[in-house]
Amino acid sequence: MRFLLACVLWLTGPVSALAAPTVLVLGDSLSAAYNMPIEQGWVALLERKLAESHASDWKIVNASISGETTSGGLTRLPAALKTHRPQLVLIELGGNDGLRGLQIAAMRANLARMIELSKAAGAKVGLIGVDLPGNYGHAFRGRFEAVYSGLAEEFALPLLPSLLTTIGTDLANFQDDQLHPNRAAQPLILEHVWQWLAPQLAGVVAQAG
Repeated sequence: MRFLLACVLWLTGPVSALAAPTVLVLGDSLSAAYNMPIEQGWVALLERKLAESHASDWKIVNASISGETTSGGLTRLPAALKTHRPQLVLIELGGNDGLRGLQIAAMRANLARMIELSKAAGAKVGLIGVDLPGNYGHAFRGRFEAVYSGLAEEFALPLLPSLLTTIGTDLANFQDDQLHPNRAAQPLILEHVWQWLAPQLAGVVAQAG
């Protein structure tokens, strides 16, 4: 982790004189700090981590909304791209599609279009998968999870297969609904994301430089 952070810090210098690179996080309640102050969520902790590491030239925009579906995310994305002009877009959507039993084909099409729009706007894309509860059945969950791996392969994207792998099924990490991570779990999620994200940040800065 220290090596990855050092790479980000080393590469940040030349770009800071030009422009502050922006990361746009487009997600649902898992990234929107559901049922807690927004500053306690993993996205806010990411911004703080970068600032405390003196990589303060990075700007983090959290465009996540609790309850968001891939359809809603697709509707909002064009305006977000135009407003923020991100260098990197992290897409963490699909969980609400799965929980509501929406068609997987439609979910995949929406995610694919979001990837295409982000790339067309000149942004790199990172895809973050989510898990469904076990009671949704092995077959449905398998098709659902395959959407993320399939899109990552098709578009050559870095994929974080599951946002919540680190906290697992330990109920101590979840709120009373047993779906949403609690405040104590947010730093664990951040470290999990950071291991995957740091090379992407370094790559964006290297390309810009």
